[in-house]
Amino acid sequence: MTRAWEADPSATFIRRLGRSAVELDCTGGDSGCPDIWELDNGDIAIIGRDLTDSYESRLPASVSVAPDEKLVIIPRIMLVTAKADIPDA
Repeated sequence: MTRAWEADPSATFIRRLGRSAVELDCTGGDSGCPDIWELDNGDIAIIGRDLTDSYESRLPASVSVAPDEKLVIIPRIMLVTAKADIPDA
């Protein structure tokens, strides 16, 4: 099966969208931090908590997670602060 879009594993990070988890006090001093990055090919990389198993049985009818995908959760404030960095089109 051919997909209309495929992630490019050779794409590189070019800029953070929004503010860092440290700036937003979303780290709690733990290792690892949620983050949002634009890649050099225009795709977006999200670093967050993998809650695929927790949500799998509760997905809306029109939502599915492929075997090679994960459902990732980030703090709302991270996306809100990234809004200014995300183009309208």
